[in-house]
Amino acid sequence: MILITDGGSTKCDWILLNTVGEVILKTQTLGLNPAVIPEQELYQRISESKDLKPLFKTNIQLDFYGAGCGTKTPVSILKKVLKSIFIEASIIIREDTVAAVNAITNKPGIVCILGTGSNSCYFDGEKVHSGVVSLGYSLMDEASGNYFGKRLIRDYFYKKMPSVLAQQFEQSFNLDADEIKINLYKKPNPNMYLASFAEFIFNNDRLENTVEINGYFYKLISEGILNFIDNHILCFKQAQHVPIHFIGSIAHFSEDIIRDCMQPYQLELGNIIRRPIDGLIEYYKKNKFV
Repeated sequence: MILITDGGSTKCDWILLNTVGEVILKTQTLGLNPAVIPEQELYQRISESKDLKPLFKTNIQLDFYGAGCGTKTPVSILKKVLKSIFIEASIIIREDTVAAVNAITNKPGIVCILGTGSNSCYFDGEKVHSGVVSLGYSLMDEASGNYFGKRLIRDYFYKKMPSVLAQQFEQSFNLDADEIKINLYKKPNPNMYLASFAEFIFNNDRLENTVEINGYFYKLISEGILNFIDNHILCFKQAQHVPIHFIGSIAHFSEDIIRDCMQPYQLELGNIIRRPIDGLIEYYKKNKFV
């Protein structure tokens, strides 16, 4: 049996396939990014799962694809945790970009992730190549959930947010300055906290869609996408010769703006999928069970 794990910072999908590639278990835990989540917290989030417990002493293949798994130290931390829980498993840990590629294409292209964090890679048809080393939410992660959450908070306090939008923002979140600072500087997982504000951009059905509001959101999103293109797509020399694919909720809800931002660079927009896990299942069925 193969246990496939698609782990982000906010949530983690677990899929168990039997010996003929049939899905026999689907479950979720909280996010398992080892670059930002402490070792004990990683252990607790996995070990408390009632759905996963029957597998802790089972001889399985565990293929873990995760955010924060692009450098040695977090990978070694996560592997230690997984080994201590799945004691009979054979464990392989790969970066989330590998899962994204497998889920969305089998041909050369650039694959981008816009989730709680952001990342990109180039797939040459056989191997996955990283563009830049990710330094996380405080320095990078352009066009991610935490990037847009940060922008919204800043715009609110700098009074750059349209007044009707600011009123709705106040009703949706606790904007007490001390509360924000505690979550950012005292509590764990500040990237997830920031990303929670980004939902406001795509969940404002109660607002009247005025030119001012639409213009504000368009400018906000397009600036983030343009920064992402500049830093995470144009870093690949192949960018203007292969399709650019996107994975994640931010990309799913921003397709038209992404297309607009790519046009001046003559970039080809490829596929956009919201969640990679379904595509990853199909990849395993086609390539691991023959």
